[in-house]
Amino acid sequence: MYRFIESIKLQDGKFKRIDLHQSRIRKAFEAFFPNEKVFDLAEFLSNSDFPTEKGIFKCRVIYNVEIRQLEFSQYVMRPINSLRLIGTEIESLPYKPEDRSLYNAAFALRGDCDDVLLVKNGLLTDTSYCNIALFDGNNWFTPQIPLLYGVNRAELLKEGKLIEKDIKILDLKNYQQIALFNAMIEFGELILDIDKVF
Repeated sequence: MYRFIESIKLQDGKFKRIDLHQSRIRKAFEAFFPNEKVFDLAEFLSNSDFPTEKGIFKCRVIYNVEIRQLEFSQYVMRPINSLRLIGTEIESLPYKPEDRSLYNAAFALRGDCDDVLLVKNGLLTDTSYCNIALFDGNNWFTPQIPLLYGVNRAELLKEGKLIEKDIKILDLKNYQQIALFNAMIEFGELILDIDKVF
C-alpha cells in the first residue's frame, strides 16, 4: 500500500503548523483512501512519548490509512552554500509520498554544489528538500507550481510574505537572492545570493 510522510517541527516541546500538516494528510486521503476516516494528527502526537526539552527535533510520521511509524531526532540544519540547476520531470503533488527516489536521483547530479535547484518546463520549482522564494529587491516570489506544496510555504502565503508567480530560469538574473525553507527551516534562516546558483 502507498505510504506518505510528514516531517513536523517540534520546538521546545511544541509542534509547529499541525493544522497545515493535517490539511496535507487530508489531501492524501482524498486521493488514495477516500472511504477511510482521516486520523487526528494533533491527538496522536499529544498522546505520543515526544521530547519535551528545549531544542529543535524533527518528528517523522509515516502513514497510509493509519500512522505506521513515528520517530523523533534532534535537528541540525545542513549547510547549503551553492545550488546546481537540474531539469526534472517529477510530478507536482499536494501530499508527500514516502518514496524519495526521484529526488535522490536529482540530488546525485549536484556535482560540487551542495544541493540542486529543480527546473520543470523552463520554470523553477524547488530544491531537493526545500521550497524556494526569490527576492527582486522589493518582494519575495515563490513558484506558482512547486513540486511539493510545503506547510511553511502555505503559511507564508497566508501571511502575505510571499507572492506566487511563474519564475522562468531565464529570469534568474532579475533576482538578487534565493531563500530556501521547509517545515524545519524557517523563512530567512537560509538565504543565498543568486550568483550561488550554477
